Amino acid sequence: IDIPTQQDDVNQHHHHHHQPTKNKTRYANVLQKEFNSIVIEHHLKWTPLCHTQPGPISPDAPPTHRLGKYDFHYCDLLVDWALAHNMKVKGHVLVWHVTTPPFVEDLSPAQLRNELKRHIFTTMGHFRGRIKVWDVVNEALAPDGSLANNVFLRKLGPSYIEDSFRWAHEADPTAFLVYNDNKVEGMDGPNASKSDGYYRLLQNLVERDVPIHGAGMQAHFNAAGVGRQRPPTPRMVKNQIRRIGDLGLKVNISEMDVRVSKLPPNLRQIAQRQIYRDILMAALSEPSFDGIWLWGFTDRHTWVTHFYHDDEPLVFDEDYGRKESYYGMREALESIAPGGVVGGGNVPLGLDDLDGDGNSWGHMWMQPEPEEGW
Repeated sequence: IDIPTQQDDVNQHHHHHHQPTKNKTRYANVLQKEFNSIVIEHHLKWTPLCHTQPGPISPDAPPTHRLGKYDFHYCDLLVDWALAHNMKVKGHVLVWHVTTPPFVEDLSPAQLRNELKRHIFTTMGHFRGRIKVWDVVNEALAPDGSLANNVFLRKLGPSYIEDSFRWAHEADPTAFLVYNDNKVEGMDGPNASKSDGYYRLLQNLVERDVPIHGAGMQAHFNAAGVGRQRPPTPRMVKNQIRRIGDLGLKVNISEMDVRVSKLPPNLRQIAQRQIYRDILMAALSEPSFDGIWLWGFTDRHTWVTHFYHDDEPLVFDEDYGRKESYYGMREALESIAPGGVVGGGNVPLGLDDLDGDGNSWGHMWMQPEPEEGW
């Protein structure tokens, strides 16, 4: 967020999958004024990059692929635009089973291993020197914290995660490499099993000297959630960041948005502002925290509308007006002493002020658990 005393110090990021030119002038103007980085949310994934129908690998059109020729044109436009406006770019994502081409199901383990390595080298190689941060593996965990039963695990075994990071490091030794997952934001919270599994996965990679540098916690929150959907408290988030930081990794909030449509209308902005502010405030108090990425910035363009329902999960409204959630984030960022940096650990407002007993946070809007039998 555009805070003059800290804009260069605070990593406030935004996801982007709409071309910020031509008829999107207003979108582009807000984007470059308020943010210092973008992440390409969709078009860098494996399937979207390969735009032709299945066919033989052609030596006349490198780089090529079983699915067809890679098409980097659209991503190049976005990356070049961002760099021209002095914005950094994060690559998302190299290995995610959900956006893997269907043909991989027909490959032998040896063939899949070769194709995955080819994909990582092709994609990172194209952007070497321009994209310096990559989400390497995304959502490899099941809700219970074990490894998810996806095509990579079935054919390659657990080593596909380690191999992917090693290949990524080989493809670009200067890149900052991140593991990213959802519902892992709070230690001892509603999703403790997955949060613990996330920590164990990171711990194992570090102990094996795998070239991993950061951990992304998505933070797709539902303010009206109950059970496993309940948002973690600031204390839970702080403790999770702390134990991951103790492994020597940097931690970022990687895809934040806050759904509020299931709350009573009079509580929506109150809850959304508090969640954005207090979660960021808690994160900023940890030295290993190195930034927050939003999964969109305006309610006009959000994946939530297409995936869930109509909602208003972001920090600008549909007309690009600043919402209460914007000012909540601003309050958190301004809590850093002038000249401070993310991870300075010098947030004046103590965690006890946000989350005094670890239970009462959000009491104005947090929904009660349904009675047993419902």
